[in-house]
Amino acid sequence: MSSSAPTPTREATRLSEISPQQWKSGIAAWLGWFFDGLELHLYTLVAGPLVLHLLATTAADPQVKEKSAYIQAAFLVGWALGGAFFGRLGDRLGRSRTLALTVLTYALCTGLCALSQTWWQLMIFRFIAAIGIGGEWAVGSSLLAETWPKAWRPWIAAVLQSGVNLGILFAAALVWLIMPWLQQLFVATDQPGWLHALVHSAQNFLPRLSPEHLVFLIGVFPALIVYWIRKNVPEPEAWTHAQSETTRKPGIRDLFRGSVASITLRSMAVCALSLSAWWLFIFWQAQHVRKLLVNAGAPAGEITQKVSAAFFAMIAVSIIGNYFAGWLAKLMGNRRAIAVLFWGLFGSMVGAFIVPRGFGELAWFWVPLVGFFSGVFGLFTMYLPPLFPVLLRTTGAGFCYNIGRVAAAAASIIFGWLAPVGDFRTALLYSSLLALAAAIWAWWLPEETREKE
Repeated sequence: MSSSAPTPTREATRLSEISPQQWKSGIAAWLGWFFDGLELHLYTLVAGPLVLHLLATTAADPQVKEKSAYIQAAFLVGWALGGAFFGRLGDRLGRSRTLALTVLTYALCTGLCALSQTWWQLMIFRFIAAIGIGGEWAVGSSLLAETWPKAWRPWIAAVLQSGVNLGILFAAALVWLIMPWLQQLFVATDQPGWLHALVHSAQNFLPRLSPEHLVFLIGVFPALIVYWIRKNVPEPEAWTHAQSETTRKPGIRDLFRGSVASITLRSMAVCALSLSAWWLFIFWQAQHVRKLLVNAGAPAGEITQKVSAAFFAMIAVSIIGNYFAGWLAKLMGNRRAIAVLFWGLFGSMVGAFIVPRGFGELAWFWVPLVGFFSGVFGLFTMYLPPLFPVLLRTTGAGFCYNIGRVAAAAASIIFGWLAPVGDFRTALLYSSLLALAAAIWAWWLPEETREKE
């Protein structure tokens, strides 16, 4: 005869009542999100000059845009596969064990990007790193959904999403600070000093090594937290109990059976549309802003710094958007809040690109406004996992959310084809229609009315 379920305990209402286990789970998940943001956007910040250097061509060559889109598409596909693969492992092996594996995967493979000598090598390394990043989202979100108080979920979602944003800001700040120094290292390899000598020696083995390559070495540092996660973060009680009590373990096909099928299909549709719109914006807006600076005759050494500063402003505003999204979800529920915020995302994207705008107007108002409404994506963190049974939780959340990356990967290529060479504004305007479709479809998302056990 099976043992009884764990006795429910009163949920904490104050931070002082949070248990050590909950704090450790929260810190582990937040660190995973922080480093996700760091790893995600290192490539976005240096994509243009890096791919240009690997192809040994000029900025006017359409191959630069094409190959950049392929690399981004591979990253998004890897993210989707990682959500499914590590999501499945999370339900089988446990949340804590799988979280450590995801962090180790994306940290090491991001570091390997520094060794790439062709655009396709960079694409492969980014693809494998993305598998780890996609898995971390699914596992980390379920870990917190099962350990922290249910009433706190909108605010937990905001805090986690802010971890991603802070990781992005950290990446932007680091690139802004170290890029001039890295460029000087490569220009002056004949000067004395061990760093100059090291760069010169490395170029003998890696002839296409560039300052942008070395940026990826930052991504190795998250590997250092893996040992702490495995030693200090226990498996959630809900998962441990379900694992011991359930004889038949559900599989991926169970996502498309019974009442769960409707939840899966509706969630997949909204995630695919919205994430396609968002990732097209993230990728092409950086290229568009860079092009505006080039056309304005900005010095080459300042362009990357200004692009990083504009990106910094957008993500800083998005942190405010995370907490606005949490407040809205507390006020009207996740489903309605998600729909309203997608309308805001659509309107701000149209406003940004429906007419040509200069760098200052775009970078300091319109792009940050889009970032504000991106707080909607934080809500999915705590909204999706509880919709699924415990032993299908990381599988379901990871599959539904990250399947949107496959759609975004296809969209990044298709929308790039639709726009004339170098006309990023047109591609960005087209992508706003996907945000509109997500806003409409979001009204059919399932209500989070109960825990699916």
